[in-house]
Amino acid sequence: MAVPFRRTSKSAKGKRRSHEKLTVPNLIECANCGEKIKSHIVCPSCGYYDGKKVK
Repeated sequence: MAVPFRRTSKSAKGKRRSHEKLTVPNLIECANCGEKIKSHIVCPSCGYYDGKKVK
């Protein structure tokens, strides 16, 4: 069975894992009530989407 010849350094491990990170969701203000919401969804506080009452 193959065994690593040398220990993986902290920098090599960090370079390999550089893309593994959390992303912050894009928040916009609701045009109706001003609440911060994710784009392209119905506002959970007032129920408006694209200027129309949906819920």
